[in-house]
Amino acid sequence: MTIIAVNKPATAPNTSTTSAKQWAIPLALLTCVILSFFDKISIAVLLAIPAFQADMGVVGDTTKLGWLMSAFLISYGLSSMFLSSLADVISPKRCLYAIMIVTALIMALMGLVDNYQHMLTLRIVLGVVEGPLFGIAYAIVKRSFPLREQARATMLWIIGTPIGAMIGFPLTFQILQTFGWRATFFTMALLTIPILLLMWAVFRNQLHLDYTTPEGEQRDRQPISAKAYLSACRELLANTPFVAVCLFNAALLSYLWGLNSWLPTYLTQERGVQLRDAGLVSAIPFVSMLLGQFVGASLSDRYDRRALMCALPLIFAGVGILALLAFDNSVLAIAALAFSTFCWGMVPPSIFTLVGKLAPADKISSYGGVANGFGNLTSAFMPVAIGALIAFTGSVNFGLLFMALLALIGGALLLPLVRRY
Repeated sequence: MTIIAVNKPATAPNTSTTSAKQWAIPLALLTCVILSFFDKISIAVLLAIPAFQADMGVVGDTTKLGWLMSAFLISYGLSSMFLSSLADVISPKRCLYAIMIVTALIMALMGLVDNYQHMLTLRIVLGVVEGPLFGIAYAIVKRSFPLREQARATMLWIIGTPIGAMIGFPLTFQILQTFGWRATFFTMALLTIPILLLMWAVFRNQLHLDYTTPEGEQRDRQPISAKAYLSACRELLANTPFVAVCLFNAALLSYLWGLNSWLPTYLTQERGVQLRDAGLVSAIPFVSMLLGQFVGASLSDRYDRRALMCALPLIFAGVGILALLAFDNSVLAIAALAFSTFCWGMVPPSIFTLVGKLAPADKISSYGGVANGFGNLTSAFMPVAIGALIAFTGSVNFGLLFMALLALIGGALLLPLVRRY
């Protein structure tokens, strides 16, 4: 998840009725986000596979395995912060096409590598390439829809995150069982072809996506300068509520990446789920997460209690993980996990708006950049931290306990803000 903030509404096509062709735009973006999330979580499945560990020369080394996700997330976070503005300099369509084509090439190369160092390097490069995707997708929606429809259009593609995991886990397990781990990467590369064809069909006549934005819109989406970023950081340290939000966002994203990285390993090692069933079981929490996003968005807009809608669900998400660890019965444990991810899914629609409430009107972009960068870069270390805990304790349970504690602490940090925001 990436926080994208702007200073004021951008000029969108001046139409009284949005056409079906325009609504096809966020649906095409949805397919891009789903596929990009396949790329992110496919490695999580392979972390639990002995054949993959053996080919990479890291059998049982959970710390090194964790770095395959953390290294990607670090480069992804930095790229998201500093390269998302490419959509304002180069045609968003061209940027999006380039991301998809280069991603396909990287995935194909991953299917060919035979050592850990090469795989780690490609994961870092993949993070750099995919980092700007959310910023570019938002820029496309911003140019294509009037303000009154931008939230719905954005929600149509941002739900690709839980959908990608919901589909990606069972798909990866199925390919893995049938053809081996290398085929998972080749399949992801091949899936890019129909996505590119769909994008071309949808975007080819959208002329407003071929050029840089008008001068007025350029000011809305100018990249944050180093001076402005440092100034925002200094203000952040003096803004106690915003510090709390930044720490909360780090805990929120740590939950997401901890779960995405180690859920298959937990299910197979701690719960004894057979490989043939692990894909389907892994999808259940993300179905709940998707439902949580719809419910959270509806409640947040209806009552406008943004801090409350962030704090309580994340606390309950942590409680759900504790219940997961407490239950011996696997059915109850999976139910607890589904409850936890449902609660987590309620948060993202509110965190976007909460940042806007806290930031000064003339510095929303800078504040958004600080919150986004801090959250993404801090949470990037979660997969390797859990991997180190597994290596030290011999159990994935301690990694999940750490994740639950962070969720409880993160939610508690926002409780003092619930009356005001």
